[in-house]
Amino acid sequence: QVQLVESGGGLVQAGGSLRLSCAVSGSVFSIHAMSWYRQAPGKERDLVAKITSGGTTNYADSVKGRFTISRDNAKNTVYLQMNSLKPEDSAVYLCNVGYFDKFDRRYLERWGQGTLVTVSS
Repeated sequence: QVQLVESGGGLVQAGGSLRLSCAVSGSVFSIHAMSWYRQAPGKERDLVAKITSGGTTNYADSVKGRFTISRDNAKNTVYLQMNSLKPEDSAVYLCNVGYFDKFDRRYLERWGQGTLVTVSS
């Protein structure tokens, strides 16, 4: 069983910063892609940022230059540093991980439970 534990969300004023973390544990052989998505009430779930095992990153246009995704492979953890936050960044942020299972090497995906980010104006 693979588990994702997210942390770091909260309430912040516009212009502030937050750092999200997502730690992966369980029967993982190796982790490929690690991503952050977000979903605001009544809206679709959108990709915010993604980082591959090789360190290649991509970002949604709306967060480029403000958010930075990184990963610590030794800790099986992905981070999202969010600066210059805007009210429109308010959403539930969810971690998504693509990994190879430890026992049968199948490629699987797992979602975290989500962490709420609220940016006040």
